[in-house]
Amino acid sequence: MTPENEGPRDANDDTPPPQPYKYRYKYLHKYGDASPRGERDDDTDDEKNDGKGEDENARKDGEQGKEEKKEDGKKDDDKKEDPKAKRKKVIVLSVIAAVFILAGLTWLLLYIFVFSQRETTDDAYVKGDMVTISSRVAGTVVEVAVEETDRVHAGQVLIRLDPVDARVSLMNAEGQLAQAVREAQARMQQANQADAAIPQRRAQYEQARDEYNRRHPLLERRAVSAEEVDTGRRQMQQALAALQAAEREAAAAHAQVDGTTVEDYPAVIQARAQFRNAWVNNGRNAIVSPIEGYAARRQVQVGQRIQPGQDLLTVVPLQDLWVDANFKETQLEHIRIGQPVKISTDMYSDVEYHGKVVGLNAGTGSAFSLLPAENATGNWIKVVQRLPVRIALDAEDLRRHPLRVGLSTDVNVDTHDRDGKVLAETPRTKPLAVTNVYEREMGEADQRAEEIIKANTVDATPKPLPARRGA
Repeated sequence: MTPENEGPRDANDDTPPPQPYKYRYKYLHKYGDASPRGERDDDTDDEKNDGKGEDENARKDGEQGKEEKKEDGKKDDDKKEDPKAKRKKVIVLSVIAAVFILAGLTWLLLYIFVFSQRETTDDAYVKGDMVTISSRVAGTVVEVAVEETDRVHAGQVLIRLDPVDARVSLMNAEGQLAQAVREAQARMQQANQADAAIPQRRAQYEQARDEYNRRHPLLERRAVSAEEVDTGRRQMQQALAALQAAEREAAAAHAQVDGTTVEDYPAVIQARAQFRNAWVNNGRNAIVSPIEGYAARRQVQVGQRIQPGQDLLTVVPLQDLWVDANFKETQLEHIRIGQPVKISTDMYSDVEYHGKVVGLNAGTGSAFSLLPAENATGNWIKVVQRLPVRIALDAEDLRRHPLRVGLSTDVNVDTHDRDGKVLAETPRTKPLAVTNVYEREMGEADQRAEEIIKANTVDATPKPLPARRGA
C-alpha cells in the first residue's frame, strides 16, 4: 500500500522508498537519516510541517481510541458481571454490618450489666500491723536471738540485757519486803501489849483509890495525918493518869493495825509493790515478742547500750493483713461496706484473692499528710483526690498464698449490691489486738511475794507458862 505523501518512483532510482512520517521518524530516531545532506535540507521544512500535523493527529486519534476502549471495557465488564457475585457481595457486606452491630450491642450490655456495676483501681497496696519492739528499761545488750525473716512466737525471747543491776535491785526489794512483814507483826504485838497494860493500870488505880477512900474518913478522927491523906490522893490521881495513858497508847497502837492483816498492812503493801517492780524489771531484761509474726527491721547489735523506748526490732503478723485501695472521689458513689472484692497481685499472677469492704477512711490522703495542701491560696489547681478504702482479705486465701506488707494489687469491687452503709454505725465491741505476755510477769511476781510473806510470818500467840512444882 502506497502512503498518501508518496509520489510515483523512477525505475532507475536506487534510493530506498520514503517511509510514512510516523514510521520514518521512528526509523530516523533508531538508525539515523541515510539520505544525502542536501535532500535532508530540502525536505526539512516540509517534513517538519507535515510531521507535526501527523503527530498531533496521531496523538488525538490515540487518546480517543483509548477512551473508547475504556468505555467499551466498562460496558463489557458490566455486561459480564454475574448476578451470583452481586449476591455474594451483598451477603458479605451484610455479615460485616451484623458483626459491628453485634459488637456494639455486646459492649453496651457489658457496660450496663458489668462495667457499670464495678469499680477498679491499681492504686492499692497490702497493709498490716508493724509492732515495734523496744526496751522498757535501760541496759546493755548481751544477746540477740532472732534475725530478719525469722518466725517468732508470742512470749519468745528476742533480746537479752545485762541482768546484774536488775538482780541487785530485786534482792534489795526482797529484803525490804521481809522487813516490812516483820515490822507489821511487831506493830500488832505492840497493840496487844498496850491492851495488856490497861488492866494493870486499872488495878493500880483502884488500889490507890481504895486506900484514899479508907484514909480520908480517919482524918476527922485524927487517926491519920493530913499528909498521909494527901499522899493517898496524889497516888490515886497518878494511878488514874497512868490508866488513861495506857488506854490512849492502846488506842494509838490499834489505830495502826486494826482492820488489817500482815498481807494488808500498808508498809507490807508498799514493800510488795517495790518488790513487784524490781521483779518485773529483772524480767524485762529478757525482751519478748507480744504477738506471733515475723521479725523485720533489726536495728540492735550485741554490746549496744539502749534506752527505754528505743526501737530495736519490728514484728509483722503476716496472718492479719488487709488492702488499702485508694479510689478516686468520682468512684466512691456506689461503694458500700460489705461489698465483695476480687484482688490480684503481681506476686501471684494466677491467684485471685477474695475479700470485702470493711470501711472507708475518714479523710483523703492529702488531708492527713504531713504538709496538707493549702487550697485557699491564689494559685489553685483542682486535683482529683483519693480516699483509702479498707478491704479485708479472706483468711484461707491468705494462708495458702501469703502476702507481704507493701505489695501492689489490683482491686475490683462488685458494686451491684448498694444497700450497705457508707460509714460504720456501731462501735467495735471486741479489742482489735490482745496480748497476755506481760501478765505472766505480774503473776510470777505476786507468787514470789507470797512466798516471802509466808516465810517471814511467825506465830506470835503467847505460850502458857509452865505450872510450878508443888502449886
